[in-house]
Amino acid sequence: QGPAWPGQRQLCRLLSLTGHILSGLICHPDQEHILYPLGCTVVIQGMANGKQRFLHGHTNNVSCVVVSKSGMLVASGQVTFMGFKADIILWDFKKEELLARLSLHKGRIEGLAFSPNDLYLVSLGGQDDGSVVVWNIPKREAVCGSPASARSAGNATVLAFSRCRDEMFVTAGNGTIRVWELDLKNRKIRPTECQTGQLKRVIMCVKMADDDSCFYVGTSSGDILKLNPDNKLMSDYGPQKDKFSMGVTALLLLKTGDIIVGTGGGIVALCKGSNYKAMKKIQVQGTVTSLTRRGQGHQFFAGTNESQIYRVNYTEFKEELIATCHNEAIHDIVFPLGTSDLFATCSKNDIRVWHTPENRELLRIVIPNMTCRAIEFMSDGRSIISAWNDGKIRAFMPETGRLMYVIDHAHSLGVTAIAATSNCRRIISGGGEGQVRVWEIGERTRKLEEVLKEHISAVSCIKIKKNDRECVTASLDGTCIIWDIVRFIRNQMILANTLFQCVCYHPEEYQIITSGTDRRIGYWEVFDGSAIRELEGSASGSINGMDITSDGAHFVTGGDDHLVKMWDYNEGEVTHVGVGHSGSITRLKICPGNKYIVSVSADGAILRWRYPHAP
Repeated sequence: QGPAWPGQRQLCRLLSLTGHILSGLICHPDQEHILYPLGCTVVIQGMANGKQRFLHGHTNNVSCVVVSKSGMLVASGQVTFMGFKADIILWDFKKEELLARLSLHKGRIEGLAFSPNDLYLVSLGGQDDGSVVVWNIPKREAVCGSPASARSAGNATVLAFSRCRDEMFVTAGNGTIRVWELDLKNRKIRPTECQTGQLKRVIMCVKMADDDSCFYVGTSSGDILKLNPDNKLMSDYGPQKDKFSMGVTALLLLKTGDIIVGTGGGIVALCKGSNYKAMKKIQVQGTVTSLTRRGQGHQFFAGTNESQIYRVNYTEFKEELIATCHNEAIHDIVFPLGTSDLFATCSKNDIRVWHTPENRELLRIVIPNMTCRAIEFMSDGRSIISAWNDGKIRAFMPETGRLMYVIDHAHSLGVTAIAATSNCRRIISGGGEGQVRVWEIGERTRKLEEVLKEHISAVSCIKIKKNDRECVTASLDGTCIIWDIVRFIRNQMILANTLFQCVCYHPEEYQIITSGTDRRIGYWEVFDGSAIRELEGSASGSINGMDITSDGAHFVTGGDDHLVKMWDYNEGEVTHVGVGHSGSITRLKICPGNKYIVSVSADGAILRWRYPHAP
């Protein structure tokens, strides 16, 4: 399919899909890097410069990641399809290369932990697998395995290794806490159930003290249990009264004996080690899934399931948002006319404007519980117009996000596509019911000029000719229609056995290219609507987005096969392929000036690719 794109693949998404992975955000022992899983890659990001490097090798989404105590090794596990083997990959952190693939578990890797001297790696399978396996790292082979929990107990979901001994680790989960001893001579692991008396708990996280004197577990009931790994008994638990709402989802132990607690309700609290009473609290957005300390804990990071990463200084105990992204499917991406330094994306609940050079969010426009299906910058740069599933068209100021105007009841089944003419006097919108509507936009008035009723299913894409006299609309009913928007009549209709997802005018505007669920890319004459040629666009899955360069020499496509493909327009051949997404690509755009390509996907990812210059 042509070479993969060389050079950096800068992503400005952090923890977007993978905020829900418990302990997914890790501060490296060198105190200069943070690691987190991102779809099917593991990202290593420098704290000082924000530079990102990637560990590519997994065939499906990464489900857990762990760094050894020395910082030399990284291990990551993935999910796979039911009944198939899920890989664990062992990486060399410095060289960023794959050392070994370890596969025994089926379905999913639930947790991983390194022994303190990098001798062993212990892995925990998901609920369809239910086993725990100890791997010998120097020999790259499995030492032994065992079912993770007793038949009478629930699934084990979390794992922690001893901080001092290479022969002891702990697993915990639904109604089970076990301390395991490794007997290397006989190649066996022997579990001992921990006694918690009358308490029945679902364990969500586990942390071992640095001196192995005790370990703490956080529960879904909102309390913390302290256990002794030597006599396997619970020494105490708390808080007795004001329990943490929505469960304790992350723990961090400090040298002082105090504990930092992350909860399902989005609270990060500093607790006294003796009575577990919260002394300081901060509120973050989303469930806290990761807490990781930098150095001795003077600074720590919190990651949430709403794709936010916070940096917290221990002394002031104030949070600072350092990275964020969408955590739902992204439906559209647009650049303003003539600039590549900004772009906007839209998703469920919000529209976000990003600063491209710094990969930073500049503005967030939130409309709760509504989904934005499409956005467009007006060519004068004075407003962002957006299409929403509640049937409204909303326009916002691009600097402040202030609402400028709303067109109520624009379409009956939600607004699904939107475009604006270059003189900024008209908006053309498409709806879920298939109507195309032309709106006249005045200084203070919005008037419905015409309704074009031809499509019988949702309009997926609208493109307007440069002279503002003609437009093309693609629909899920298998037609693309070229409209005269001066006389409001149909010029041409293109029929195909597909649900059209995207359409583009060639810059010279005598041809259009279309694509959709039949995976074919069609070239069509604008003049009479006749087919010129058809290309096989993808081996599997629909093509959802395409964009063409300003000179018309190349175009890019992306879809359900997770690949970004660059095509030569005249030859009809793939010149470059970009591998990096782990969800279906929903839209992609080439930035003005052809510096890079930005693609967005159904798992909430935004990936920025360097534009491959002509050889």
